[in-house]
Amino acid sequence: MDRLAQVFACTRSGNRAAFVAYLCAGDPDFDTSLALCQAALGAGVDILELGVPFSDPVADGPTNQQAAQRALESGMTVARVLELVRAIRRGSEVPVVFYTYYNLVYAHGLEASIRAAREAGVDALLTLDLPPEEAGEYLDLCRRHGLRTVFIVAPTTPASRLPTICGAATGFIYYVSREGVTGTRQDLAGDIPAAVARIRAQTALPVVVGFGISTRAQVRQVAQAADGVVVGSALVNVIAAGLSDRAGIPARLAAVAADLTAGVRRA
Repeated sequence: MDRLAQVFACTRSGNRAAFVAYLCAGDPDFDTSLALCQAALGAGVDILELGVPFSDPVADGPTNQQAAQRALESGMTVARVLELVRAIRRGSEVPVVFYTYYNLVYAHGLEASIRAAREAGVDALLTLDLPPEEAGEYLDLCRRHGLRTVFIVAPTTPASRLPTICGAATGFIYYVSREGVTGTRQDLAGDIPAAVARIRAQTALPVVVGFGISTRAQVRQVAQAADGVVVGSALVNVIAAGLSDRAGIPARLAAVAADLTAGVRRA
């Protein structure tokens, strides 16, 4: 059983959802980013979703766009992101999912990129802008190299596309609970349980929910229906607020992450 499957089996038996934390790799710099990843894992994060910094992150809101810009300005490259994963792997077996754009995967050679990610210790790829209908070679190479795939379902996804999306995924399904870009929200979308049920009718894979989840209460609400809960902007905001004292950011992020992860247990 691979690391992702082990996590979801463990959380299922523990009657809770998995907590998935998004951080942009290299934000605000390599060393601080590594310390932040380690702090998040120490706070109880089940899956680490690492954003690969990109100059045109069209699916991301201002918080994550600024994080990517900070990472790029600090000198992060795809090679440095892989180095970060290798450093994380030296102390943790927590699954790592790359949140990336297809241009970054394709530009470095499709097979070379997939092989390099797997060898570094990445467990799955979430390639935001690659539709499964056009992903044949990508899917074949991921299967060949043992890398799981994650695809997105949105509130606007027609029911007719669900079998295709679910058939292409091998890691989990990521349900984007709101239209638009990433970012914190004051309230949750009201149809999450029904949307998760529609997806589960098409696949036995875990369904995780993200976009706009930023408080422990919201985590708890989503955890009642989903197999996993993704929080990103609420954690990245801790980094942005602490740039004048980078050494202190990991402890502050750990405190926020520990508070959020307390919401994953089901009633």
